[in-house]
Amino acid sequence: MTRGFRTRGLHAGQDPDPATGARAPPLYQTTSYVFDDADYAADLYALEADDDVYSRISNPTTRILERRLAALEAGVDAVATASGMAAIDAITTVLTTVGDNVVLSEEMYGGTSSYFSKTATKRGIEVRTVPTLDVAAYGEAIDDDTAFVHVETVANPSLKTPDFEAVADVAHDHGVPLVVDNTFATPALCRPIEHGADIVWESTTKWLHGSGTTIGGVVVDGGTFPWDAADYDELSGENPAFDIDFVERFGERAFAQVVRHRAVRSTGGCQSPFDAWQTLQGIETLALRMEAHCENARRVAEFLRDREGVAWVTYPGFEAHETHDLATRYLDDGYAGMVTFGLAGEDDEAAYTAAKTVCESVELISFLANIGDAKTLVIHPASTTHAQLSHEEQRAAGVGPDMLRLSVGIEDVDDIISDLNQAIEQAQSETATTQTEDR
Repeated sequence: MTRGFRTRGLHAGQDPDPATGARAPPLYQTTSYVFDDADYAADLYALEADDDVYSRISNPTTRILERRLAALEAGVDAVATASGMAAIDAITTVLTTVGDNVVLSEEMYGGTSSYFSKTATKRGIEVRTVPTLDVAAYGEAIDDDTAFVHVETVANPSLKTPDFEAVADVAHDHGVPLVVDNTFATPALCRPIEHGADIVWESTTKWLHGSGTTIGGVVVDGGTFPWDAADYDELSGENPAFDIDFVERFGERAFAQVVRHRAVRSTGGCQSPFDAWQTLQGIETLALRMEAHCENARRVAEFLRDREGVAWVTYPGFEAHETHDLATRYLDDGYAGMVTFGLAGEDDEAAYTAAKTVCESVELISFLANIGDAKTLVIHPASTTHAQLSHEEQRAAGVGPDMLRLSVGIEDVDDIISDLNQAIEQAQSETATTQTEDR
């Protein structure tokens, strides 16, 4: 029996604790576990038996989180990581080797872009970016050395939604998996695996947890990619570190288990039991919170669209948005909680300064580098999250000098709008003063 999303958010992956009857997930704050005997310990280390050995590899509390997220994302297994960046690093670690390339949609989170261009390249991985919405370009960029294709559900910060099914078809025609960052949508709005994706990753730090207290990430295995028919030595054939074939040993869960034992186990990018326990608390209210985020974002976007002095507003729920139809097709019950906008200015420098002034003038809204909190957050990407990129790279990622990225929280929406209004007023006043002095 398949239960509803809200029910899975509360119950998936956990029954009452058999030892105590506790209904809430227990916190197993332990590093390691006693072995029954030496032979069983040997079986565990050889992956001939499944059980907990060391909490860098697995932990009962973390396992509840993994099973719950796999259930919410329509996957078969999941591995919790120390952060979202640890998740994409784990994926890259097991799927690539020196001389490989990855094909990425060019509009992506600045941290992801920097990871691939500044870190993955040091490992001998070539990075190929293509226009996010040009389906044919993905196929043109793929060759025999391509390890995977990567897109974001709702691109950060351009808020574009790609055609998952079309991109997945192109990737699969070339025998490579489609990897999707689902952070902005969360499984409450979109489950990319249901639309052809093979692997999903998220920063659990954001909406999944929702309170701005706990860093984490997750890799979810869709269980559908034919690893034994492709050239991935970590998955099919005798593994470089274990005398087993992961596909034969773990079947549809092979990718998740390779991530666990060949990436997280080796590099230490695990999520702690306490952080997993904290994240489970947030997931229980995910569905309810996303409804509020989506509704508030719509109201804020409409205010900004009508506000004098706002030059532009990007919100997937507007019919004028470039990917409104795709967002409507792939997102359920809302267009996520993000809005971007820019203020009018005489030139790029004036608009850049005005955007920073808005960030410095908010009172209720928080100026900080995060998204997905219950509280409303704002940031100026060009000077912060995407500052490591050149101006040309920023433009390619959808970031202009005037862009403000707003993560709309679940406060009373009239209070959010009032604070935005006064901050914009302050920025306009300072801009007008500067222009008068320059004359």
